[in-house]
Amino acid sequence: MPITTEDTVNWLRQLAQVLHENRDYLTQLDSPIGDADHGINMDRGFKAVMDKLPSVANMDIGSILKTVGTTLVSTVGGASGPLYGTAFLRAGMATAGKNELDEADYIAMLEAALEGIKARGKAQPGEKTMLDALTPALEAAKAAQAQGLELPQMMRRASDAAEAGMKATIPMLATKGRASYLGERSIGHQDPGATSSWFILKTLTDTCT
Repeated sequence: MPITTEDTVNWLRQLAQVLHENRDYLTQLDSPIGDADHGINMDRGFKAVMDKLPSVANMDIGSILKTVGTTLVSTVGGASGPLYGTAFLRAGMATAGKNELDEADYIAMLEAALEGIKARGKAQPGEKTMLDALTPALEAAKAAQAQGLELPQMMRRASDAAEAGMKATIPMLATKGRASYLGERSIGHQDPGATSSWFILKTLTDTCT
């Protein structure tokens, strides 16, 4: 059961709704360790994506994801705009020309997004960032592939791993981004970027399985 172009459009519509509903929650997470604007920024960015979506809904998956990326870069403030923008642009490059995604494509998409964030943010796992949700998600997807699992199971494993990674940011000391300025005071707070990353993967899984 591949991810289709229609699935991709439905995912983005649902994601915009999820981010809107969780706007205050993400901003609350960001208040003690960031600029208290992550939820506001993500909501604004995906509202802009919704405005663009009708014009690209009939294109291939790669083109849709690239449009998401360029829209986020141009409309989302703070660090999350360039980071998520780069992630979606790279994911779009990895899925260029495709109207269906299989297990290998899903992994390639995740890997490209992850490498894009690493390159743009100069971050590594363990620094209390979105990478702490996305890295275990990719590892779980690769493990599922090695076990011969089909795409719906792979996506669920990746989403669950992202959730565990998100929760694992709570006891971490932030060493990257705005939260790193707080030093020891960053411990005990869940990273908002890891949380929005989990929302992205969970919504994709919920929409497509």
